[in-house]
Amino acid sequence: MKVYDGSQTESPAQSSPERIKVGIAEYKVATESALLTTSGLGSCIGIAIYDTRNTVAGLVHVMLPSAADIDGGNRAKFADTGVEALIEAMADAGASTETMEAKIAGGSDMLDFSENGSSIGSRNAKKVRETLDEHGVPVVGEDLGGDHGRSVKLEADTGNFIVKSANTDSITL
Repeated sequence: MKVYDGSQTESPAQSSPERIKVGIAEYKVATESALLTTSGLGSCIGIAIYDTRNTVAGLVHVMLPSAADIDGGNRAKFADTGVEALIEAMADAGASTETMEAKIAGGSDMLDFSENGSSIGSRNAKKVRETLDEHGVPVVGEDLGGDHGRSVKLEADTGNFIVKSANTDSITL
């Protein structure tokens, strides 16, 4: 910054991390400082996975529990195949399942269909947990259920997962 006496002073570079938007039925992986974000989590679930040793982070926004009855299609749309696709992409970027941890948010019951069986949100949460467990990735934080929407941010360099709910203050998992 130039000062009026003609001398020069340097201010520290202030760069904010790159913001990477993850849409519905999408996943993204980052290996450097970045902020992975997704919004519109009602019955959908945002799954953040972070490799604590290799500093690789990933976020997927899944809509439905299982791709078992669907031929082809988008793997990131479903809890089972979306989690698997994210783990594979993170491994391709240098991550190891041995040092991965997961944090999950969403799975709300936005509409009450309880007389027809369990809600999409609770079925999504169950399938996410099962799939992470099958791959040996522990869930170390969660904000699930309720009847409200959420938006999330994953700090790729720290693994902090910030959950903003429609009816509560932000929390960091």
